[in-house]
Amino acid sequence: MRRRSQALLAALVLSAVAACGPPPGPARTATTATNSQAGSPYGFAPAPQKDGKLVVWVDSTRLDAAKAYQAAHPDVQLDIVTYDGNANGSGTLKTKVQLFNRAGEGWPDVVFTTDNNTASWASQGDDAFVAPLSKGLVDQATLDGFAKGALDVCTVGGVVYCLRNDLAQVVLWYDKKLFDEFGYTVPKTWEEYQALAGKVAAEHPGYLVGTAGDAWAPEIYMWGAQCPANQVTGAKAITVKATDPACVRAARMIDKLVANKTMSMLPLFGPDFAKNQGDKVLMLPGPAWYGGAVFQGALKTPKGRLAVGDALHWADQNPPVTGNVGGGTWWLSRHTARLDAAKDFLTWVATADAYQVDKSPGYPAYASAAAKWIAKQQDSGYYAGDIAAPITAAAGQVWPGWGSPEFSQESIWAKTVIPGQTAGKTVESLLPEWQTAIERQAQVFGYQVAR
Repeated sequence: MRRRSQALLAALVLSAVAACGPPPGPARTATTATNSQAGSPYGFAPAPQKDGKLVVWVDSTRLDAAKAYQAAHPDVQLDIVTYDGNANGSGTLKTKVQLFNRAGEGWPDVVFTTDNNTASWASQGDDAFVAPLSKGLVDQATLDGFAKGALDVCTVGGVVYCLRNDLAQVVLWYDKKLFDEFGYTVPKTWEEYQALAGKVAAEHPGYLVGTAGDAWAPEIYMWGAQCPANQVTGAKAITVKATDPACVRAARMIDKLVANKTMSMLPLFGPDFAKNQGDKVLMLPGPAWYGGAVFQGALKTPKGRLAVGDALHWADQNPPVTGNVGGGTWWLSRHTARLDAAKDFLTWVATADAYQVDKSPGYPAYASAAAKWIAKQQDSGYYAGDIAAPITAAAGQVWPGWGSPEFSQESIWAKTVIPGQTAGKTVESLLPEWQTAIERQAQVFGYQVAR
């Protein structure tokens, strides 16, 4: 699960610092210089090993993971550092790693990020930070235990560089009490969703079917529409087609629902949404973590009302696909001087029931833990009806065509589209501007851009 700060300006400034900072200097330690040696164990040359505390970086939400590991391994010395987890594309980790590269020291042993973009920059070049996991460091049985496609976001050139913490597949959350009261049928397609929104606008004005005021809106609507605005085709190659018909129809849907006031432009975690619109939510397309973070947490939806429908899809999609909002990842530094301990921590927090089932707020990427986690949610008594089937099905429907480049698509949307919407422009009219903004950002990071 990814909790997002609404302080987008600060995140964007940090992202700009990461993008514009000077390149790493020539100073290297002997450890760093040997990282590219051919034939070394695990695909990289480990640093000289020594005793000491294992340094792990986590965001505040994943602090429980580190604490759970410490409780299960009391003899292991941990130095737990909390940071923003790269939320909102802040670029904090990259900025810090660049400084550590210059100093030749300071890298954490294991780090968690709320984004899935780290492999795009941290696995490349002489200054590569993250260690390859699939060249013998992590056994194949463990890697095979993750959900289909879960590790694709951090696979570069066929090599896996992360263990995925949780998935964030988009499903349809809805208020069953209101649906029964209004006599509505839960939509299965985006076409049915739009039609129902029209009825809601006419019959129950003020009620909401969605939100578009957050930076992750394109990950729900554009990603789910198979909009080819973010197709990473190589380590430094991206195809951007933000005015493609698939993007246009998703944009038109958003525009139509914003216009009839069934789609809110308020940020979900902002101060006004829960207060002014929280009790008017009929349904929300959103990731698996909405159940806990949004409905139980922010909106305080009463027990027995919240239900889950199948992930919405466009009628002509075969097979159906959905989007994804977040789902964090664990990375192991190739600079670690405590490789065995780092590997043990990494695999434990990503796979062990003691965290993934008992404490994780999001749907685990590790398949066996996911089955137990969703059963636990179902048995909690909070939800109305079966939530396991639609959430589990959606985990295998996330469209693989939305890439994980070095830069943040959320930051681009926040700087380009949301201000335009606030000024009264339609998303459809902003698609060319969005296209240009993605192209420019990609070029800043050295990508070859194709249309």
